[in-house]
Amino acid sequence: MDGLAPAELLICVKCRRGTEVAEGGDRPGAVLFQAIAERELDPGITVSAVECLQNCSQGCSVVMRGGDARWTYVYGNLHEASDIDTLVDGVGLYHDTKDGVIPWRQRPDHFKRNCIARVPPVAPAVPKLT
Repeated sequence: MDGLAPAELLICVKCRRGTEVAEGGDRPGAVLFQAIAERELDPGITVSAVECLQNCSQGCSVVMRGGDARWTYVYGNLHEASDIDTLVDGVGLYHDTKDGVIPWRQRPDHFKRNCIARVPPVAPAVPKLT
């Protein structure tokens, strides 16, 4: 065990990525989830489907979270075919942090431009006020 808290990748499977989906057709979010679920991820990373992240106008959306001391991130504008490697690499980098903050220069470019929200940890460090 590496001493790091497990990390979760939550993928919205209801996402249509702004496209029309035929009755019974595969939604882009579900396709993204299936592609990631089939990949071998670092130990300590789990992938789960979620019903809706209410970010429908911003492409496929995901959440990265893990442990009480990590920041949680919501990323959007992901494409089910072209952003799989970016997402796998990004969640691996996230898992390797203690606080959930991937150093800016190490973040995948997509993460730099498509962060929807950053949520403080449950047990945040108390900032010093000067």
